[in-house]
Amino acid sequence: MDEEDAGTNGSRPPYRYIADVLRGEIVDGRYPVGGRIPSQAELEERFNVSRPTIQRALGVLRDDGYIDNQRGRPSEVLRWEEDRPDLQTRLQEPGRASKALRPHIDEAFTHQHVTIDAYSLTTETLSRALVVPLTRVQDGDLKPESIRLRLMMPSLSAQLAIPRLVADASDERPLWRLRQLVRAHVLTVRAAFAALAEFQPDVEQSVEVRTVPITPMHKLYLINGRTALFGHYQVIDREVEFGQRGKGNIYDVLGITATLFSFGLNTDKPKERDSQFVTESQEWFDSLWSTIAEPLTLLE
Repeated sequence: MDEEDAGTNGSRPPYRYIADVLRGEIVDGRYPVGGRIPSQAELEERFNVSRPTIQRALGVLRDDGYIDNQRGRPSEVLRWEEDRPDLQTRLQEPGRASKALRPHIDEAFTHQHVTIDAYSLTTETLSRALVVPLTRVQDGDLKPESIRLRLMMPSLSAQLAIPRLVADASDERPLWRLRQLVRAHVLTVRAAFAALAEFQPDVEQSVEVRTVPITPMHKLYLINGRTALFGHYQVIDREVEFGQRGKGNIYDVLGITATLFSFGLNTDKPKERDSQFVTESQEWFDSLWSTIAEPLTLLE
């Protein structure tokens, strides 16, 4: 299952958001290799959070290999991008969803009109990939005229095959847990677009979320009508916690570790394999969206 620690208000923890923003700025070259990112005091003021939150965000970047923040020294950007393939190669090669989706989303936001259709279990991978480009639009670094996002996920009231308790398929706790995760990630996306509307009111935007009574065994992203990214969910047996409701082993999927394969539409060659895959995937998404999909109700 796409999973992220949820804050007490149902949104992504601040340290995760800050880590994603700083990671994106490093990738964009704002902080060059060997250079230093802003001090903890400066980051505290910029993000209006406490020192421990900043330290936790920097710890994420350190663990991911982006910075060296040894005690008593300013955080320094590491040479993480050595031998890193160019953008075109990264857009074409299969890769782990948490990393493979980001360059496609970043590239999409360089166009005047941005459209993203996503079919997944909780939309965590996409919400993480949207942090940096939406921040850049909010700051005025990117200036698309419109952004349209359509999210389609499984109905939380349906009897889903996954997730479920290994010992008792009728146990409602896995579905309750899934509901909390979906709520957190959807609210994170909506909050980001609300902030964008406040700072960039001229950018036309829309966010729609619908559900279908189907257990997704794959994830699909359709970007700007020209790119499709597809990945299978692998079912695993793992132990999870249900808050104050105890813990147990469930059959689950990990969306952020799924391998995404990209397909590009060539308008000059619509019969090519990749072009047909993009076209058929868009028609599949639209067929669900316009028929059995219903607006998401974020149940408690």
